[in-house]
Amino acid sequence: MTVVPGLVIVDKAGGMTSHDVVARVRRLAGTRKVGHAGTLDPMATGVLVLGLDRATRLLGHLMLTDKAYDATVRLGVATSTDDAEGEVIATASTAGITEQRVREALELFVGDIEQVPSAVSAIKVDGKRAYDRVRAGEQVELKPRTVRVDSIEVHEVEGDDVRISVRCSSGTYIRAIARDLGEHLGVGGHLVALRRTAVGPYTLDVAHTLEQLEDELAVLPIAEAARSAFPSVDLDAEQATDVGFGRKLALDLGHAGPVALFGPDGDFLALYEQDDELARAVAVFV
Repeated sequence: MTVVPGLVIVDKAGGMTSHDVVARVRRLAGTRKVGHAGTLDPMATGVLVLGLDRATRLLGHLMLTDKAYDATVRLGVATSTDDAEGEVIATASTAGITEQRVREALELFVGDIEQVPSAVSAIKVDGKRAYDRVRAGEQVELKPRTVRVDSIEVHEVEGDDVRISVRCSSGTYIRAIARDLGEHLGVGGHLVALRRTAVGPYTLDVAHTLEQLEDELAVLPIAEAARSAFPSVDLDAEQATDVGFGRKLALDLGHAGPVALFGPDGDFLALYEQDDELARAVAVFV
């Protein structure tokens, strides 16, 4: 089987790790060169972006993009993992919690906020994943990090459950929002359902379940993936040759951050970014 460099947009089922999904797609594509952009917890479902072959090198840049989630928070119960998979560590009555109080509290989590990641996150502490330290019985205290939450839409407050949609930057923990909402209201809280609906421009509309991919491996070619994820500039033949050697270009890209460069034949060549009056290579793909 000839491997087509590109992205596979998976609609991950619950109960699987991101590594499980990568292993399945490696088998389907007939290559070990498969990577993913941003993990999803086993309990979570939704968009998981995988890269095949050369497109794996795009993933580090795609992780900088915005993400969107649908989530359900349960108030009145705090857990060790801030989600439904952990042990219950505290309970409280939610009798005094009104929908108005919930909505007002969630407004505090919109914008640039300081967020303490969940102790069972994949963040490394002295070279070891935080979740591994927690499972080994260690007490883990992570430092707050600045994350950006663009919006939180409240769909429904029914009993102790709060259904929300969140648009945020990479690195934002929805579990931590559930935990912090519960703490702010004084009753505790945890995440009981999470579905990622978008990673950058890739939404559930273009995602496929593993069962669908078993029937036909749908790959978004690397050129299409780059055009959809980054601003783009088309080059002439001489400029394309320079890019092949990673040379700087006398070019005004017109954008901040990575820009996708394409040759006269439409091939995706590289990601470049502005460096004063020149453009320099971020990653070359030819």
